[in-house]
Amino acid sequence: MKKIEAIIKPFKLDEVKEALNEIGVQGMTITEVKGYGRQKGHKEIYRGAEYVVDFTPKMKIEIVSDDALASKIVEVIQEAANTGKLGDGKIFIIPIEDAIRIRTGETGVDAV
Repeated sequence: MKKIEAIIKPFKLDEVKEALNEIGVQGMTITEVKGYGRQKGHKEIYRGAEYVVDFTPKMKIEIVSDDALASKIVEVIQEAANTGKLGDGKIFIIPIEDAIRIRTGETGVDAV
């Protein structure tokens, strides 16, 4: 199994979610996060005063899937979240040793 973590721009969330639903992804966890990468934040003007926004708002998507579907999930996220501009985000693929469904005790891919 693999855990796919994607950090994307907030306005791309609906497009990514719909694209993942089309390939059969049954569940995901979404978290509002803030951070910065190479862009190191940005400057904004509020009531005539300029200030630096160090952390940019992003969405974090977490999906656990079997190995066979993981590469397709990554491909779909990459296509749906891409704007071609700085700050499009990152995708991380992490191996998962096991998963357990608390209610039934199912393990492995069956628990996901």
